[in-house]
Amino acid sequence: MAIAIACTNSTETNLSSVNESSNESQVLKVWWDKGYTLEEDEALQQLVSRWEQQTGNKVKLSFYNNDELSQKAQRAIQAGSPPDILMNDNADRVLNPRLAWEGKLADVSDAIAPVKQFYPDTVLASVDFYNNLKKQRSYYAIPIHQGIPHIFYWRDLLKLAGRSEQDIPQDWDGFWKFWQQMQDTLQTQHNRKIYGIGFPISAGVVDTYEIFEQILEAYDVQILDSHGQLRVDDPKVRQGIIKCIDWYTQFYKQGYVPPEAINWLNPDNNRSLLNRLIVMTPNNSLSIPAAVRQQPDVYRYKLGTIGYPNKPSGKPMRYLALVKQAVVLADSKNQKLAKDFLAYLIQPEIIGSFLKAAGGRFLPVHKLVWKDAYWTDTSDPHISTAAKPVIQEQTRLIATAQNPAYSLVLKESVWSKAVNKVVVNGVAPEQAADEAIVQIKQIFAQWQ
Repeated sequence: MAIAIACTNSTETNLSSVNESSNESQVLKVWWDKGYTLEEDEALQQLVSRWEQQTGNKVKLSFYNNDELSQKAQRAIQAGSPPDILMNDNADRVLNPRLAWEGKLADVSDAIAPVKQFYPDTVLASVDFYNNLKKQRSYYAIPIHQGIPHIFYWRDLLKLAGRSEQDIPQDWDGFWKFWQQMQDTLQTQHNRKIYGIGFPISAGVVDTYEIFEQILEAYDVQILDSHGQLRVDDPKVRQGIIKCIDWYTQFYKQGYVPPEAINWLNPDNNRSLLNRLIVMTPNNSLSIPAAVRQQPDVYRYKLGTIGYPNKPSGKPMRYLALVKQAVVLADSKNQKLAKDFLAYLIQPEIIGSFLKAAGGRFLPVHKLVWKDAYWTDTSDPHISTAAKPVIQEQTRLIATAQNPAYSLVLKESVWSKAVNKVVVNGVAPEQAADEAIVQIKQIFAQWQ
């Protein structure tokens, strides 16, 4: 049966106990990503309701789909009428570092302070931004949860091909060859129209560059140095970029990625897996398992989650941690109220209960929350697997944490466009890499 993920077609949803006669200046205005499942939205609604009851404050909570929220927020900020709190899935990479640089975010250090000691250094670094107006670094965002990339696949399709998850190699080349073999076997022996690998190739979607960033990490390609300065003029870095573009696109050119992948939107690799058009796909949250959570047999036995293999060098993989953040806008009419709400939200018992009630699609950022056995219970094959690299501290941040200029590299989809050019326009990986490098250098030059 075909499965669709409805969230991407979501429109604005306003949910609030505030009546129309309420004084808007005394009402906390919160804009939040609409969840992938209904339980995510309900978990936040219940949390907001409890805070209202405990404090007597009023909240106007609005949900928007991911892309709509990012665009709407930027328009509101430019118009001088932003929400008090913004929580957007893409903002941690493409928006928050720049807004902090421009002085458009409020310093939230006082909200973080009571629980600061319980955050790992990586998480704190993800919200430590530079304010160019004040010429200082500080905490300009609140870490809420995180996701890291994993591979999702069909166990029962492996069984149909005469293999099992124990057969999946952990060396780099063997791992990817395995999924190609799955396609060959299923197509030839079982006459199934199916593809082995679900790599997005679209020019303008988040999933393409998120996965490509993980490939850069796999090949130890460091675009920035420890001081946040570009390294793209280093011949070794250039060759690394060429290698990654060539490697990423070879699967499409060889017919192991669906032809439609050049036009996929962000949820389409999820949809393709759930509709059994592909055997496996990488993804940076547990949204795929969340989509089948209400089908116990599928969730526990048919769908599988596995980490990335070892790097080509043979070293263990290090994962890109995408720390999702809530921010208070500098032009907020209710800054103190906004910080009070976020300070409440990130208390260990509150945020822990919220993440569990939301279905465990995202992982905690708080050390005390990790003590809950929910996150390591192996009876849940997806959450416990995804949690391991985080608990073992096999993570690093995306380069926006080092330099806000890199957020524009992601916003402009530099990597996504590079791989798309190779498969759509027939551009050589060397040319695609050089064009990407030129664009990156132009972006960074604007920030000098």
